Amino acid sequence: MSKINCLVVSAAVAFAAAPLAAQETPEEVAAAALEAAPVFDGHNDVPIQLRARFGNVIGDFDFVDTLDTATATSEAMHSDTVRLRRGKVGAQFWSVYVSANLEEPVAVQQTLEQIDVTKRLIAQNPQALQLALTADDVEAAVAEGRIASLMGMEGGHSIGNSLAVLRQMYDLGARYMTITHGKTLDWADSATDAPRHDGLNAFGMDVVREMNRIGMLVDLSHVSEAAMHDALDAARAPVIFSHSGARAINGHLRNVPDSVLQRLPLNGGVVMVVALPWFLNEELRQHAASKAAEKARLEALYSGLPDQVEALMAKWDAENRQPVSTISDMADHIDHIRDVAGIDYIGIGGDYDGMPHGPVGMEDVSGYPALFVELARRGYSQEELEKISMRNVLRVMREAEAYAASQTGARPIEYPAGGDRDAD
Repeated sequence: MSKINCLVVSAAVAFAAAPLAAQETPEEVAAAALEAAPVFDGHNDVPIQLRARFGNVIGDFDFVDTLDTATATSEAMHSDTVRLRRGKVGAQFWSVYVSANLEEPVAVQQTLEQIDVTKRLIAQNPQALQLALTADDVEAAVAEGRIASLMGMEGGHSIGNSLAVLRQMYDLGARYMTITHGKTLDWADSATDAPRHDGLNAFGMDVVREMNRIGMLVDLSHVSEAAMHDALDAARAPVIFSHSGARAINGHLRNVPDSVLQRLPLNGGVVMVVALPWFLNEELRQHAASKAAEKARLEALYSGLPDQVEALMAKWDAENRQPVSTISDMADHIDHIRDVAGIDYIGIGGDYDGMPHGPVGMEDVSGYPALFVELARRGYSQEELEKISMRNVLRVMREAEAYAASQTGARPIEYPAGGDRDAD
């Protein structure tokens, strides 16, 4: 046998002996991961779309295909059961969000209405959706080929300063609460509003403790950095960030700073990486800020001349093309969280139907497989992809449930009805 033939034979033998994963394409690795552990998405805003578009009257609403929901003033919805399945979504936290600008008693009522409409949506689509309240429920739904459907409240205004209301929301099925939304509360500072408490006040710390006691996940998306740290100080169960990115990659205050990422391994929580382009791509965020500043400048210069402002803004837009956010940007955030916190502390939280659109290639919920192909191209193994897609979040749920089970003898935290919650 010639030397060349020997080399060819040796190469063939080495290839045949190589691990199967080394021979698989990124597409195959991603597909295998999503088959074994479909995406457990942390945040989807379909319920508020039902309120805004249909007034929660959904008897004739077709959730199988929502591509025909575009109107003169709004794009088509991002989500339906066809595209959720195409996106390999196996479990979904539906956000029962209501505006933080509401008076709190109204916010409580509307949150109840959003829980109701979400349950009705699930009941109307029994072939595709199944209500889930525990990690076991999630796994059972996935095994039956249905999308496990959970609910999360987005903002502490939904409990109206009341731990009693918090407990009742849990009993109705809410399994996480985002501590704030866009406004600072009587007990917690928002990331995007003026702080009043340097994080959480004493009542805010008790909210975290009571959520842990009953088994409700503490969601730290939307809260200030100081509030993130205070919540981690108080927490005895893993926290989540239901839809946030890494602030080191994009400086938006909605994203998670490294100081917090470094604490995640000790807490055990997960950052469920958001798909909102303005939180992913720093150039896009800077462009948006420059555009807002230019509009404010022109309105100050030409107050009372809206046509002039519009014409000059059109000229600015033509000269300052908006950057594009891509799947690669989202993968960059995942890379960074892995590098700082570790592979065990990453999840996915798209924010679909709560934003204009996702990044190019992931405009709606059908795009998740493309993200996992990109991650596989970057060298993530099938095991690592399964952790990101579902297994990390299931672990967090189980640990939160286990902590709550350990507290069965602990009494509820009590405050006088109608008492002041603003004291630090």
